[in-house]
Amino acid sequence: MKPLVAIVGRPNVGKSTLFNRIVGKKVSIVEDFEGVTRDRLYCDAEWCGFNFTLIDTGGLEIKSEDKMWRHIREQARIAVEIAEEVIFVVDGKAGMTANDMEVADFLRTSKKPVIVAVNKLDNNEQENLYDFYSLGVGDVIGISAEQSKGIGDLLDAVIENLPKVEDNQQDDTINVAIVGKPNAGKSSLTNKLLGYERVIVSDIAGTTRDAIDTAFEWNGQKFNIIDTAGIRKKSAVDEGVEQYSVLRSLAAIRRADVVLIVIDAAEGMSEQDIKICGYVHEQGKPSVIVMNKWDAVEKDTYTVNTFNKKMQGDLKFMDYFVPVYVSALTGQRVDKILSLALEVYAEATKRVATGVLNDVITDAIIAVEPPSHNGKKLKVYYVTQSGVCPPTFVFFVNDAKLMHFSYQRYLENTLRKTFEFKGTPIKLIVRNRKEEV
Repeated sequence: MKPLVAIVGRPNVGKSTLFNRIVGKKVSIVEDFEGVTRDRLYCDAEWCGFNFTLIDTGGLEIKSEDKMWRHIREQARIAVEIAEEVIFVVDGKAGMTANDMEVADFLRTSKKPVIVAVNKLDNNEQENLYDFYSLGVGDVIGISAEQSKGIGDLLDAVIENLPKVEDNQQDDTINVAIVGKPNAGKSSLTNKLLGYERVIVSDIAGTTRDAIDTAFEWNGQKFNIIDTAGIRKKSAVDEGVEQYSVLRSLAAIRRADVVLIVIDAAEGMSEQDIKICGYVHEQGKPSVIVMNKWDAVEKDTYTVNTFNKKMQGDLKFMDYFVPVYVSALTGQRVDKILSLALEVYAEATKRVATGVLNDVITDAIIAVEPPSHNGKKLKVYYVTQSGVCPPTFVFFVNDAKLMHFSYQRYLENTLRKTFEFKGTPIKLIVRNRKEEV
């Protein structure tokens, strides 16, 4: 496992800008107002051949008793606790504050190595460094995260005392994105799967703003759980932070191997839930429909069947869906989720031998004659599987224009009936091949 380095500091000192500079891409939200970063945000980084994982944290208001600030403080505490080293970011323009002293006292109790990064020294104002030595928690280095000044010196200091870890093993981690509308219970589900409070849980919609990665192992399989911000209707999304959050949630779907689509069962499937399912389907991702808050639903013998029938109507475009009915609050059936995630991932990575594939398609063509137009009949010469995730099949034919969508749907259903492909979309590509004489 790569060594962990936590970035901490009071609000609005430029922690997220520094985080993005070090990892070399825009991962953490950067805005000019407080409270944007709330949860711990992880990303791998490299400096001079040395690999480590950086943890961005929310701005620390040590003495605030506000509920949200207490949550942020707890997330930062956990980050410092699990890290091998801490970068303490302060504002060189504003100078040292009482809050900086409080953060320093907090870090001193952790007994972790600390480097004080004095940020916003855009013109190398070295005289602004001196006051921060009185914090007494570690070396002081002047930087400008905005202008990328001093970052190299900072990273040299960071890697100096970190243990070097050789990573020669092939990564077989499965990335699982947890998505859904705001307040569907995504963060509660994440915490229940992990067995501890990894992300902030609140009844305030929009609490999670970043896509938050957490690596863990279950039954010998490595997973990376990605908790995401709630995806609201486009018309309801505010510009700025929430817009970035939604974009990051959609990006999390694109990089996921499996997607857990969390739906509030007490509310039932909404139009927005269907749109989220549609996006996951369009991205070719295997998925599990997680009907959460099942404990809040009045049930009888037929309730599950009623829900499944409703989904069959709503999700005609993804009739391969796999549902599971859970309660993140009570833990009911949560243990089934990862088993299903592995199952649909196995289906998405399944390969079919070319000989078997062509035998199945030949039998299907004999059973239902291909379409024709103006006296010309569609001929399917052969089929091959060209890829996985999603399983992709290429049909070589005499004229692709003759492949009516209804017949293509029939062939897709044939593949599903024979090979199942449970929980994953499949892709059919039709290509012309000159008829041999």
